[in-house]
Amino acid sequence: MNVTDYTYLINKPHTITEKQTLALEKVLDEFPYFQSARALRLKGLYNENSFKYNSALKVTAAHTTDRAVLFDFISSESFNAIQKELFEKKTNELLSIHVIDSIEVIPTKKAAINENSIAFKNTTSINTTEELAEIKEPTPTPEEKLEIGKPLEFSKTETHSFQEWLQLSRIQPIIREAETNNSSKNTASDEDLKKKKESIINKFIENNPKISPIKAGTTANLNIDINKEDTSSLMTETLAKVYLEQKKYQKAIQAYEILILKYPEKSSFFADRISDIKILQQNNNN
Repeated sequence: MNVTDYTYLINKPHTITEKQTLALEKVLDEFPYFQSARALRLKGLYNENSFKYNSALKVTAAHTTDRAVLFDFISSESFNAIQKELFEKKTNELLSIHVIDSIEVIPTKKAAINENSIAFKNTTSINTTEELAEIKEPTPTPEEKLEIGKPLEFSKTETHSFQEWLQLSRIQPIIREAETNNSSKNTASDEDLKKKKESIINKFIENNPKISPIKAGTTANLNIDINKEDTSSLMTETLAKVYLEQKKYQKAIQAYEILILKYPEKSSFFADRISDIKILQQNNNN
């Protein structure tokens, strides 16, 4: 990929093609901290509806200095919109197809003579049609019904969902220590670290912290009240999908239960999702 092509994509990221997305992967192999290149590749994966998009989003966020800028990019209309030029091209291709409404077939003398043979063929055709009708389409799996792996779509109001999704992408900082050939120094540093930890523990014990005992007859409330206004206000279908992609099945079920209360008109759809998640949960536990 040359500079001209890259500059064009920066100005019009919606025009990125599959070939250019692959080219950006090679660029990132050589320059892994190239932030704009990662953002463009992310757009390319989104256009392709690629299963790589969700994981790539986490990696891109980890390499982005300001995640607010990244969020504005992936939640913009230009990012989420269908490529207009490609859509118009496909539409024109469909409209250019010449369709013949009907064809008049004139029976010949030979066809009249072999009437019995034709009747037999028609009977065979009917039987074949009935057999094909009996063939059932394969039942979609829970993963297919729940569209697991499909790129997550965030709107401008989905900041909470976006933050929840990035929780699993916490990367530990790389500690680069000067290499030394003296093993005794390494041993000494380990001993110092151990002593520091012991010192912290000792100070904690000296302060004699007290934990108030729980009164008899009381139980800790570990469940989130799905009727709380602050919880339901943050709940969206995107957040439910985030929990599902993270394999937090119980949270995903609870999310859809909240959505049933928020949107009763879609209760049947959300109930089906809960059923599929429970099947998925059971399959993963076995």
